Amino acid sequence: MSDRFDCKNCNESLYGRKYIQVEDSPHCVPCYDRLYANTCQECKEIIGHNAKELFYEDRHYHEHCFRCFRCERSLAGEPFTSLEDALVCSQCYCSEFSSKCVACDQIVMPGSKMLEYDGSAWHEECFVCHSCEKPIGAEAFIPDKNNYYCTPCYEGRVAPQCSHCKKPLTKGGVTYKNEVWHRECFVCTGCKAPLSGQPFTSQGESPYCVKCFSNLYAKKCAGCNTAITGFGDGKYISFEERQWHQPCFKCSRCSVSLVGSGFFPDRDQILCTDCNSED
Repeated sequence: MSDRFDCKNCNESLYGRKYIQVEDSPHCVPCYDRLYANTCQECKEIIGHNAKELFYEDRHYHEHCFRCFRCERSLAGEPFTSLEDALVCSQCYCSEFSSKCVACDQIVMPGSKMLEYDGSAWHEECFVCHSCEKPIGAEAFIPDKNNYYCTPCYEGRVAPQCSHCKKPLTKGGVTYKNEVWHRECFVCTGCKAPLSGQPFTSQGESPYCVKCFSNLYAKKCAGCNTAITGFGDGKYISFEERQWHQPCFKCSRCSVSLVGSGFFPDRDQILCTDCNSED
């Protein structure tokens, strides 16, 4: 009597039948598929022993199920990426998720060199100087009115010139009477102290700090004998050849404020109505 040759799982005879060996134990095809075959991630069906199986990140697929979930093209042998549990071909991924070059309106492919600035993206070769049209690459550049310039072109052709030193002004600066200066070039005509961020005034076309203007040009208050500059003094009052800071315009005898009131000049003095009546 011949030895039995049975399926390890169901014990049915395997003589004359196809079987699959698993760890030295024979299994009939139905038992093998039920016990060892993987389930397709896409269709949830068993991937039979005679079906071509594709594997990606602990997930198994029939060959015909391994496809882009957007356009359903086969991904076998094609580049793809994964979005959560879904597979996407490179073309669909780029169309939906990749940046577009603002210069040529084409997709910037993942892995290719690109430049990003202020929320926009460029292919490296598309990011060029608006003037000389040479690629800027990783070099310094200067934005101006939605255009981008390499530093030499901006300084030589676009940047305004400082009214003092005549060199290009590429950032910051001071504008005064429709002219521009470097901050360090905008100084008091008298003492040469920097005026940027400081109160100043002018005499003709020349800017002066408060101190120089007061010493050189400001009129003196007839009350306190200090300069009337308009800086911190508020309004001032003028009568004949004399001027007063508003707080200094008061009766020479009783010191009551004469602002908005009648007054009487008495030689070098000014008197309120009451004091003038006493004379």
